[in-house]
Amino acid sequence: MADNDYERAKEQIEDFLRNFYTEDGNELKTFKYLNQIEQIAKRQQISFYIEQDDVYVHNPELYTSINGNTVRFRLLFSEVVQKLVEEALGDEQPAVIDALDAFLFQRLYMDKKMRLDKGDLTQEDDPRRNYPPELLRRFEVYFKVRDEIKPLAVRELRAQFVGKLVSIKGIVIRATEVKPLANVITYICDTCGAEAFQPVNSLSYMPVFNCPSNECIQSKANGRLQMQIRGSKFNFKKYMCFQKYFCHKPSNHLTKTCSKLRNKN
Repeated sequence: MADNDYERAKEQIEDFLRNFYTEDGNELKTFKYLNQIEQIAKRQQISFYIEQDDVYVHNPELYTSINGNTVRFRLLFSEVVQKLVEEALGDEQPAVIDALDAFLFQRLYMDKKMRLDKGDLTQEDDPRRNYPPELLRRFEVYFKVRDEIKPLAVRELRAQFVGKLVSIKGIVIRATEVKPLANVITYICDTCGAEAFQPVNSLSYMPVFNCPSNECIQSKANGRLQMQIRGSKFNFKKYMCFQKYFCHKPSNHLTKTCSKLRNKN
């Protein structure tokens, strides 16, 4: 899909999130996704759930696109939701709940204060642009398949389903402990004091050691980066091993299993 197609998809996503509503018996409209965005802005919710039944009713084309490329559209939804969360906050600062919230509040507040003192803060010069979007994003997006979609058996999973939204049924035969999964690693230079950020998009990562700031590069100081746990962002991971139901196993066939990486929610 071309970049202009992704921009069009983001417009469709924003239209869905802003305008989808349900009605109760008194014909009162409830904008369920705007309500979720408000809860996320107040840091009262960290999971943003999208029901495919709602998407199908509002925009069948968007529904088909999500099912065909779920990984990409999860990122697009995250970008649009973050935009709406920032609109909901306006000039207010988000609530400080954990250490990462405190880190971001301190950095953004001090950066804005310094720019205001110098008189060079403009609307286009947003301090948030100095930080990775993944670090500022304090929620996770989840899709819920339509109720009428029949779950797949473990043996029915094929390569054609890679990257797509599927529902499977089976027996959980093994599960690991919940462990941290790096999302964004924050470093500070021991020479110039500059901060550096490393977004992590895989299960493992290689730490960065050399400072990328212009000050260290121009002075050839060879500053070394030190990891800052307080300013880093971690998700949660848990491996689960599924086995198909015995009623789905043909006679004289080996029992098949599959593994799934599951996060906190």
